[in-house]
Amino acid sequence: MKIAIASDHRGFKVKNEINRYLEEQNIEYEDFGTYTEERMDYPEVAVKVAEAVQKKECDLGILICGTGFGMSLVANKYKGIRCTPCYSEEAAKFARAHNDANILALGAEHLTPHDAIRILRVFLATEFEGGRHSERLKMIEEVENKNMK
Repeated sequence: MKIAIASDHRGFKVKNEINRYLEEQNIEYEDFGTYTEERMDYPEVAVKVAEAVQKKECDLGILICGTGFGMSLVANKYKGIRCTPCYSEEAAKFARAHNDANILALGAEHLTPHDAIRILRVFLATEFEGGRHSERLKMIEEVENKNMK
Protein backbone atom coordinates (compact mmCIF):
# COMPACT_ATOMS: atom_id res chain seq x y z
CA MET A 1 0.00 0.00 0.00
CA LYS A 2 1.24 3.48 -0.86
CA ILE A 3 -0.30 6.63 0.63
CA ALA A 4 -0.26 10.13 -0.85
CA ILE A 5 -0.23 12.81 1.85
CA ALA A 6 -0.27 16.60 1.91
CA SER A 7 -1.20 19.48 4.16
CA ASP A 8 -1.36 23.22 4.14
CA HIS A 9 0.46 25.29 6.77
CA ARG A 10 -2.34 24.73 9.29
CA GLY A 11 -2.04 20.96 8.99
CA PHE A 12 1.76 20.81 8.79
CA LYS A 13 2.40 19.59 12.37
CA VAL A 14 -0.31 16.90 12.19
CA LYS A 15 1.03 15.76 8.82
CA ASN A 16 4.50 15.32 10.30
CA GLU A 17 3.07 13.22 13.15
CA ILE A 18 1.16 11.08 10.64
CA ASN A 19 4.31 10.66 8.56
CA ARG A 20 6.12 9.37 11.67
CA TYR A 21 3.26 6.94 12.31
CA LEU A 22 3.36 5.69 8.70
CA GLU A 23 7.12 5.15 8.98
CA GLU A 24 6.69 3.23 12.25
CA GLN A 25 4.11 1.00 10.54
CA ASN A 26 6.34 0.52 7.47
CA ILE A 27 3.64 2.02 5.25
CA GLU A 28 5.06 3.60 2.12
CA TYR A 29 3.98 7.19 1.51
CA GLU A 30 4.73 10.15 -0.70
CA ASP A 31 4.63 13.58 0.92
CA PHE A 32 3.41 16.23 -1.53
CA GLY A 33 3.98 19.15 0.86
CA THR A 34 3.82 21.63 2.30
CA TYR A 35 7.19 21.37 3.98
CA THR A 36 7.05 24.42 6.28
CA GLU A 37 4.57 26.31 8.40
CA GLU A 38 4.73 29.26 6.02
CA ARG A 39 1.30 30.28 4.75
CA MET A 40 0.28 28.64 1.50
CA ASP A 41 -2.90 27.89 -0.46
CA TYR A 42 -4.22 24.36 0.12
CA PRO A 43 -5.41 23.75 -3.49
CA GLU A 44 -1.74 23.65 -4.55
CA VAL A 45 -1.15 20.39 -2.68
CA ALA A 46 -4.67 18.92 -2.70
CA VAL A 47 -4.49 18.57 -6.49
CA LYS A 48 -1.24 16.61 -6.21
CA VAL A 49 -2.76 14.03 -3.85
CA ALA A 50 -5.99 13.78 -5.86
CA GLU A 51 -4.04 13.22 -9.08
CA ALA A 52 -1.77 10.60 -7.49
CA VAL A 53 -4.79 8.64 -6.26
CA GLN A 54 -6.76 9.16 -9.48
CA LYS A 55 -3.82 7.90 -11.59
CA LYS A 56 -3.37 4.99 -9.17
CA GLU A 57 0.19 6.04 -8.37
CA CYS A 58 -0.95 5.83 -4.73
CA ASP A 59 -3.67 3.61 -3.27
CA LEU A 60 -5.13 6.11 -0.80
CA GLY A 61 -4.63 9.72 0.18
CA ILE A 62 -4.60 11.91 3.27
CA LEU A 63 -5.21 15.67 3.17
CA ILE A 64 -4.87 17.90 6.22
CA CYS A 65 -5.89 21.53 6.57
CA GLY A 66 -7.57 23.53 9.33
CA THR A 67 -10.97 21.85 8.93
CA GLY A 68 -10.48 19.22 6.21
CA PHE A 69 -13.29 20.84 4.24
CA GLY A 70 -11.30 22.94 1.78
CA MET A 71 -9.02 20.05 0.90
CA SER A 72 -11.98 17.73 0.33
CA LEU A 73 -13.68 20.29 -1.93
CA VAL A 74 -10.62 20.39 -4.18
CA ALA A 75 -10.04 16.62 -4.21
CA ASN A 76 -13.66 15.85 -5.05
CA LYS A 77 -13.34 17.85 -8.27
CA TYR A 78 -11.44 14.84 -9.66
CA LYS A 79 -13.35 12.01 -11.30
CA GLY A 80 -13.14 8.84 -9.23
CA ILE A 81 -12.08 10.60 -6.05
CA ARG A 82 -14.19 10.10 -2.95
CA CYS A 83 -12.65 12.33 -0.31
CA THR A 84 -14.36 12.57 3.07
CA PRO A 85 -13.58 14.75 6.06
CA CYS A 86 -13.65 12.58 9.18
CA TYR A 87 -13.67 13.69 12.80
CA SER A 88 -14.23 10.30 14.43
CA GLU A 89 -13.21 6.68 14.06
CA GLU A 90 -16.82 5.75 13.30
CA ALA A 91 -16.99 8.26 10.44
CA ALA A 92 -13.75 6.86 9.02
CA LYS A 93 -15.12 3.32 9.25
CA PHE A 94 -18.29 4.17 7.32
CA ALA A 95 -16.46 6.37 4.82
CA ARG A 96 -14.45 3.31 3.77
CA ALA A 97 -17.00 0.51 4.36
CA HIS A 98 -20.00 2.19 2.71
CA ASN A 99 -18.52 4.85 0.41
CA ASP A 100 -15.17 3.32 -0.53
CA ALA A 101 -13.57 6.69 0.28
CA ASN A 102 -10.09 6.86 -1.19
CA ILE A 103 -8.90 10.09 0.42
CA LEU A 104 -9.21 11.00 4.10
CA ALA A 105 -9.45 14.71 4.96
CA LEU A 106 -8.55 15.78 8.48
CA GLY A 107 -9.05 19.05 10.33
CA ALA A 108 -5.86 19.86 12.23
CA GLU A 109 -7.51 22.62 14.23
CA HIS A 110 -10.18 20.25 15.53
CA LEU A 111 -8.15 17.08 16.16
CA THR A 112 -5.08 16.30 18.19
CA PRO A 113 -2.35 14.44 16.31
CA HIS A 114 -3.22 11.40 18.45
CA ASP A 115 -6.89 11.56 17.42
CA ALA A 116 -5.94 12.06 13.76
CA ILE A 117 -3.81 8.91 13.87
CA ARG A 118 -6.60 6.92 15.56
CA ILE A 119 -8.97 7.98 12.76
CA LEU A 120 -6.36 7.15 10.13
CA ARG A 121 -5.81 3.68 11.63
CA VAL A 122 -9.51 2.87 11.21
CA PHE A 123 -9.56 4.37 7.70
CA LEU A 124 -6.63 2.20 6.60
CA ALA A 125 -7.91 -0.98 8.28
CA THR A 126 -11.48 -0.85 6.95
CA GLU A 127 -12.38 -2.60 3.72
CA PHE A 128 -15.18 -1.61 1.37
CA GLU A 129 -18.23 -3.81 2.06
CA GLY A 130 -19.51 -3.91 -1.52
CA GLY A 131 -23.05 -5.25 -1.93
CA ARG A 132 -25.73 -2.57 -1.95
CA HIS A 133 -22.99 0.03 -1.52
CA SER A 134 -21.49 -0.95 -4.89
CA GLU A 135 -24.74 -0.03 -6.57
CA ARG A 136 -24.62 3.41 -4.97
CA LEU A 137 -21.05 3.90 -6.14
CA LYS A 138 -22.18 3.06 -9.67
CA MET A 139 -24.80 5.78 -9.32
CA ILE A 140 -22.11 8.25 -8.23
CA GLU A 141 -20.00 7.21 -11.22
CA GLU A 142 -22.95 7.92 -13.51
CA VAL A 143 -23.25 11.41 -12.05
CA GLU A 144 -19.51 11.92 -12.58
CA ASN A 145 -19.70 10.69 -16.17
CA LYS A 146 -22.57 13.05 -16.89
CA ASN A 147 -21.12 16.13 -15.20
CA MET A 148 -17.32 15.78 -15.32
CA LYS A 149 -15.35 15.97 -18.51
